[in-house]
Parts: sequence; structure tokens; C-alpha cells
Amino acid sequence: MSKKFRIESDSMGQMKVPKDALYAAQTARAIDNFPISNLRFKRPFISALGIIKFASAKVNAQLGLISKSVSKSIMKAADEVIEGKHDDQFVVDIFQTGSGTSSNMNANEVISTLANKYHKGKYLIHPNDHVNLGQSSNDVIPTAMHISCNLLVTNLLIPKMLILYKELNKKERKFKNIYKIGRTHLQDATPITLGQEFGGFSQMVQNSIQFIKESNKALTFLAQGGTAVGTGINSHPKFAKKFANEVSKITKVKFTEAENHFDSQSSKDGIVNLSGSLKTYATSLMKIGNDIRWLGSGPRCGFGEIIIPSIQPGSSIMPGKVNPVLAESLTQVCAHVIGNDLTITIAGQSGNFQLNVMMPVMLHNLMESIELLSSSSEIFATDCIKGIEADKKICEGYIEESLAMCTSLAPIIGYNKAAMVAKKAHETGKTVREIVNEDKILSKEESDRVLNPITMVKPSL
Repeated sequence: MSKKFRIESDSMGQMKVPKDALYAAQTARAIDNFPISNLRFKRPFISALGIIKFASAKVNAQLGLISKSVSKSIMKAADEVIEGKHDDQFVVDIFQTGSGTSSNMNANEVISTLANKYHKGKYLIHPNDHVNLGQSSNDVIPTAMHISCNLLVTNLLIPKMLILYKELNKKERKFKNIYKIGRTHLQDATPITLGQEFGGFSQMVQNSIQFIKESNKALTFLAQGGTAVGTGINSHPKFAKKFANEVSKITKVKFTEAENHFDSQSSKDGIVNLSGSLKTYATSLMKIGNDIRWLGSGPRCGFGEIIIPSIQPGSSIMPGKVNPVLAESLTQVCAHVIGNDLTITIAGQSGNFQLNVMMPVMLHNLMESIELLSSSSEIFATDCIKGIEADKKICEGYIEESLAMCTSLAPIIGYNKAAMVAKKAHETGKTVREIVNEDKILSKEESDRVLNPITMVKPSL
């Protein structure tokens, strides 16, 4: 056993640590304390911790708080963390101390160990005294949350959403002359075009892109510099501004110091707001996915107005059955994201006095939602929406059979008389047009003009 472990110490005593581990006593203690879920923080958050330690070391050297050689060693180690070379060393469970202190110390210890390999000075680089200089877990973790999630939204989610928007927009144009029946309350309504229906879908995605972009702006304000409670104790007065500038250089995103550090550390409203925008997008996707399922239902005993790409057999017992599996996958993701938002909302309420104490689960759920929505948006766009075709015959066939065609009669013969036409058509199984012509309510020429679905879709005075 002695060959597999080494002894490390922290302020609470000695701990056994795996011999080859880059982390030390505090991380080992957290491993013992939180054997909860086997869930670990994702790569973007680990990278954000590296960015914070890199920028902090550079700024602390500029301010004369550490030597250039110490700074250089920490920066070199932090850069390896940013690049993902040591992700297997970030081993603390998501369900840990609510401030994320264990994950901050995990980063401090890993970077300290690496930095000491590169440092040729007379003394060791300490995880607290040097790597964590001018910082606290209470401002490091909120800062890492903002950096990682902002970059994820900017570089991953928005581009994937745009792929879906563009595919829906193409269908809007392609189907602009496919006339079909509209539906409200799950009942027949007046005609629309299939293009108009898909145009509604594309607008919903475009709206969510704007909602999410606006919410993401709040994450450009960084808590770093507030240290323990927001006062900035043990941090240089110029540290926060310089730090934000360095992070901006590294990420190519304009980050700034939080306007109020007491807000940025005790409140997580920016995270809650972004999650709410993701939930709104999930709500829209749920509607789109379900509508696609209904429009493609059948193929012979459902609506069957669109033909969905066949990508896999749909049944283990019914040969030839094909299901709308990508729409089903999408709606499950949406349900999960909506559930994540509830957790984030509850966690956002836990800003007790000067610190929120449910940050790790907030971050985990938010990053998971961003990544799930990103991958689902792209796959649904490229493997489902892109290949959808319209069944023009079925679409237009429903129009003539619809009792809602009588709507265009109301301005001419009155609402009550038009309702009687619809009722008679329903009772006899005939179309509205047939009743109007048989009862000589309008001439054939007039009925053809009034009951033309084109004029119903684009009415004119």
C-alpha cells in the first residue's frame, strides 16, 4: 500500500493520496467526504478554472505580489489545465460543498503540483498562498460559472440553433405553395400553407436565439475580486479590473468586473435568467417536435401531411413500422432541460446572506442543458427537418373536406347562415362547397371565388 500512496498534509492533518495524483490533501479529503454520484464537472468548467488561475498569476505578478518566475510557472501549469491535459485529476463530485471550495482547491493543488515541476526557485509554490492568491472559492466558482457557460452558449449553442433555424427557414420557403388546413383546439380551422406553419417554427427558434443572447450578456460580469464576502479582502484594489481584462484577452470575449460584488456572490440571477431562456427554447422545441410528430402521423391512418425521413425500424414486432424517433428524442431532451431549470431555480433561492451555497448543482445542470440543446438542435435539423417532404395531395385534400371553409361565407351570408351550412355539411357528409351549390346559396362562380383556399391564406380587402 505504501508504494501506491503518498502522505500529504493540510490544516486538518494528514491524508493518503494516490502516489501519481497531481492533487493533494484537500482534494483527497473531498473525495472521501462526497462519494455521492460519480458526476464530475465538465471540460469547459475545468478550462475556466485554468483561465482564472492563469489570469490571476499574471495579474499578481504585474502588481508585484508574486515573482515573475512563480507567475510563469503557475501560468504554464494553468495553461495545461486550460488545454485539457489533466482532466482526469479533477475528481470531486458535483454534490459537494455549496461554494465549490473543493473544486477550487482541486484546481489549486493540481496547478501547484505542476508549477513546482517547472519552478526553479528556492521555495515551493503553495496552492493557497500562490495559486489562490487574491482569490476565494466564493468568487472563483461564480467567475468560472460565468466564463464557462458564456463561452458554451456563444461557441456551441447559438451556432447549433442557427443550423436548426436555417433548415426550418428553408422549409418555409419550399412549402410556401403547399396549401393545407389549419387547426386550433385540435379541430379543423381555416386554410394555411405548410410554409406558414414552418415559418412559425423558424420564428420561434429565432426568438429564442435573441432571448438567450440577451441572457448571456449578464454572464460577462465577473465576481472575481470580491473574495470571501464581496469586500475584496486580501485582494489588491486593482486586481479585479486587470483580471477581467486578462480573461477577455484569453477568451476573445469582453468580460468586465461585476458592478456590485455583493450581488455577484450572493445572487445567481444571471444563471437563473439564462436557464429560463433555455427553458423557453426547450418549450418551443417541445411544441415543434410534437407538431412534427402529429403532421407526420400515419402513414395511412393519421394526418400524413408530411413525410419524415426513415432512419431506423420502429418496432420489434410490427414489420415496416417507422417512428418519428428524432422528434421523440428531442422532446425528451426538452423535458430534461425543463427539469434542470427547476433545480436551478430552487438553487438560485439559496443565496444565504453573502453567498449562494448551491452553485455546483446549478452549474452542472446549466451546462448539461446547454450541451443537450446544442446537440439535439443540430441532429433534429440535419437528420429530420432537412429531409422532410410534403404530401401535397393529402394536405390539399383535407381543405375541401373541412367544415371550417364556411368561415369565408360569414361576411357574405352572415354568421348564423354560414353555421347552418356547416351543420348541414356535417350531417350529410358533404362538403361546404356542395351544400352552397346545391342550395343555391351562391352561384358556382361566386362559391369558387369565396371558397378558394388561396384567398383565405392571404386575404385582401
